[in-house]
Amino acid sequence: MRSRLIAPLAMALMVALPLGAAPLTALAQQLRPLDHIVAVVNEGAIMHSELESRVARARDQLAKRGVTPPSDTALEQQVLDRMIVEEIQLQMARDANLSVDDTELNRTVRGIAESNGMSLEQFADTLEADGLTLAAVREDVRRELLMRQLQQRRVASRVTISEREVERYLEQQGANGDVRYRLSHIMVALPQSPSQAEVDEARATIEGLRRRLDNGADFASLAAAESDGGQALNGGDLGWRSAAEVPSIFTQAVPSLDVGEVSAPIRSPSGFHLVRLADREGGQGRNPTQRNQVRQTLFQRKANDEMEVWLQEIRAGAYIDNRLNGASGS
Repeated sequence: MRSRLIAPLAMALMVALPLGAAPLTALAQQLRPLDHIVAVVNEGAIMHSELESRVARARDQLAKRGVTPPSDTALEQQVLDRMIVEEIQLQMARDANLSVDDTELNRTVRGIAESNGMSLEQFADTLEADGLTLAAVREDVRRELLMRQLQQRRVASRVTISEREVERYLEQQGANGDVRYRLSHIMVALPQSPSQAEVDEARATIEGLRRRLDNGADFASLAAAESDGGQALNGGDLGWRSAAEVPSIFTQAVPSLDVGEVSAPIRSPSGFHLVRLADREGGQGRNPTQRNQVRQTLFQRKANDEMEVWLQEIRAGAYIDNRLNGASGS
């Protein structure tokens, strides 16, 4: 069963100033910041120019969603953290000799265009108007497909669904088999094997965020600024989930929430969480009748939980030297 589970070191260049070429003020005007390494990840490196490009795109996405972006420093660090995890996965994919053929790549890119109601030519024109190129987007898609292959191999192999779990799901759903939830999420992460002091600090942080929400803070803006979750730059939005697709750590809290309500802090192996019920629909439909569909939805829920654990594991096992703003590596 397979789930749809949704980077060589470069040296910084030196500037040689010609002797007596110009007054100091003129020389100063000629100097420009050069590209440099912001993070070393195992044998790879992430360059400042790459980070700048991704930050600009993240800021644009937040603006389009109407979400107030975090500070420049916080946004840079969030985007770099995501790039570091992506780099680890891409290195693992290369080591495993994974690849994406052009047929699959072309089909996926064309599908993205069609899902936006555009032909490939219209899609390319739209990208150009936004300052992007089709070639750059194709490369982004290729990396995403490589990471998906890796995740399917490493995460899917950890997940099993028993027939009893399928039966239990059918029994529990009853008349609510078709209920769907629109969820948002804020997470304060914990390291593997955290000390009691680290647990206490994370708990205090999540409780402070909960108080800010109680005092009127916007959930999406707070998630973008403070959440350690992978959806932070989307304002913490998890999208619509069927009852079976709700992450297992939230299954006890979500059904009892009113629309717009935020849960109390929830502890999981990966940290502390706040989940917000943005909307709900359905709840009076029939029970699922196809066991394969039930098995797939249960698989997806387990795989989502396992993904968070796996990403923490591969990050903990990598050599990371985060040089952004003097941040320490691991």
